[in-house]
Amino acid sequence: QVQLVESGGGLVQAGGSLRLSCVTSGRTFSRYAMGWFRQAPGKEREFVAGLNWSGGNTAYADGVKGRFTISRDNAKNTVYLQMNSLNSEDTAVYYCAAANTPVLMTTKTNYGYWGQGTQVTVSS
Repeated sequence: QVQLVESGGGLVQAGGSLRLSCVTSGRTFSRYAMGWFRQAPGKEREFVAGLNWSGGNTAYADGVKGRFTISRDNAKNTVYLQMNSLNSEDTAVYYCAAANTPVLMTTKTNYGYWGQGTQVTVSS
């Protein structure tokens, strides 16, 4: 079965950085697009960043452009989210997701597999 395991969350001060990782197993990682979503308390889960099967095509939510970078290492079955200049609005549970297509997707319904989530808390 397909499994996604995130790591790298934690508590950080405003202006700081974190790097999230997500290791995937159970299918051929390099064939599928991947994404990161987040969900803050009382809010819907929202798209943060995504990339296609090769990593050559990426997309970001407006609120994270220029601060977050998504990347992947197909040899390690891992997708990353580098988060810089964090602020309190970035506080949320971050979820790694695997799409059912190699093409970059930005909507939740195109992702069939999800990790358990990792908490990111930014203190001001």
